[in-house]
Amino acid sequence: MIANAISIIGKYWPMFWSGIQTTLLISLTGTIVGLIIGLFVGSARSIASKTESRESILNKTLKRIVYILSSIYIEFFRGTPMMVQAVFLYYGLKPIFNWDPIPAGICIISINTGAYMAEILRSGLQSVDIGQTEAARSIGMTSAQTMFHVVLPQGIKNAFPAIGNEFVVNIKDSSVLNAISVTELFFQSNKIAGSIFKYTDTFFVTALIYLVLTFTTTRILRAIEIKMHQTPSSYPTSQTVPEARITQETENKNHRDAGRSEDESLG
Repeated sequence: MIANAISIIGKYWPMFWSGIQTTLLISLTGTIVGLIIGLFVGSARSIASKTESRESILNKTLKRIVYILSSIYIEFFRGTPMMVQAVFLYYGLKPIFNWDPIPAGICIISINTGAYMAEILRSGLQSVDIGQTEAARSIGMTSAQTMFHVVLPQGIKNAFPAIGNEFVVNIKDSSVLNAISVTELFFQSNKIAGSIFKYTDTFFVTALIYLVLTFTTTRILRAIEIKMHQTPSSYPTSQTVPEARITQETENKNHRDAGRSEDESLG
C-alpha cells in the first residue's frame, strides 16, 4: 500500500494540490464570513434576550422578533446535514443566481458556520463577568455600546478555541460539497480513484493529506491562542538587583520605620 500511495502521489500530485487549494479556500473564506455572520447574530441574540422594564413596548417587540428569527436560523442550520443544505440551496437558488459550484460552496459553508458561530459567541459573551456590563451601564452606555465596546472583545477572546475548532471542522466537512461538484480534495481523490481503480490506496493518501492539514492548523491556532492569553507585566522585575535582595531591603526598611515609630511614641 505504501508503494502504491507514493506512486499515486507522484503521478497525481497536481490534482491533489488543486483539491487542497480549493478546500483551504472554501474552509478559510467560509469560516471568516461565518464568523462575521455569527458576530451579528450572536450579539443580536444576546441583546434581544435581555429586556428592561423601562424599555418601550416597541423595543421589546423588536427584540422578541429578532430573538425568534435568530433562533429559527440557528436551529435550522444546526439541525440539518450540510450535504442536504448544499444540494437544496445550490439547486434551489441556481435559477436565480446561476452560480458556479465554488461560490455556492463558500456561501453554504458560511451560512452553516454562522449558525454555529452564533452559539459559540453567545456562550463566549455569557462568560464575561456581569460586573463588566453593570460598570458600563452605570456610566451611561447603552446595551449596544456595552456589547460592542466592552463585552464583545472579551467574549471573542474567550471563544477563540471554539472558533478555531470550527475552521478545523470546516476543512473536513468541506468534503460534503462534492455532492454539488465542488472540486475540493475529496472530489479530486474520488476522480483519481475512479480512473485507476485503486480506492483504498488513493483514499489512504487523501486521509494523510487531511491529517496534515488539520494537524498543522491546530498547532498554528494553539500558538495564536497562547499568544492571546499571555499578559506581560507592566512592571518587570529589575535585572540588576536580585529579587531576594529587594525583598530583604524592603523588610529592613520596614523594621527601621517600625523602630523609629516606637522611639517617637516613647519620646
